[in-house]
Amino acid sequence: MARILIVEDSPAMRAYVRSTLEDCVLGLAGDVDIVEAMSGFDALRLLPRGAFDLVITDINMPDINGLELIRFVRQSDRYRRVGILIISTQATERDVQRGLRLGADRFLPKPFTPEALRDAVIACLEGRTERAEVAGMPPPADAAVTPPPARREDAETAPPPARREDAETAPPPARREDAETAPPPPPRPGRPGPGEGGGR
Repeated sequence: MARILIVEDSPAMRAYVRSTLEDCVLGLAGDVDIVEAMSGFDALRLLPRGAFDLVITDINMPDINGLELIRFVRQSDRYRRVGILIISTQATERDVQRGLRLGADRFLPKPFTPEALRDAVIACLEGRTERAEVAGMPPPADAAVTPPPARREDAETAPPPARREDAETAPPPARREDAETAPPPPPRPGRPGPGEGGGR
């Protein structure tokens, strides 16, 4: 059984989404259990009361909007694997990308057909398998964003040639800071130095 939380401040839209999902064949074993929340604040009150598979949320709501709700769900270890579908009339490219960046799985602009809603719901529920594998782990975005700045800063203070090729014969401080005052390194065995035999 799939448990779905509909977060929508319009009673008419909540009723439409509920009836559409109850009438459609979702391609899942068992029935669909649907819970309604009339606002983002109401959704936060209902989330701890059950294990939901999917949250369908509007963006524009009077207290806690849909984007704030998505941010809360994705930052919570408890709800991170829950699927999220946005349904909204606020569907510019900027709005869509913002919702997806926050962690929504799909964005369905209003008005929509029953078939479009069914397909979006199925896609979100199927995506739960991948989220379940990484549940409880830090968001991948954090790991991808943090290391590069450190590597770029280190590149300025520790040039790769000094560390890889000449680590034994020329320590980095002697090559970077004292290049003008420090005497040159002794010639390597088998190679004549300046002024010795073998020079032209």
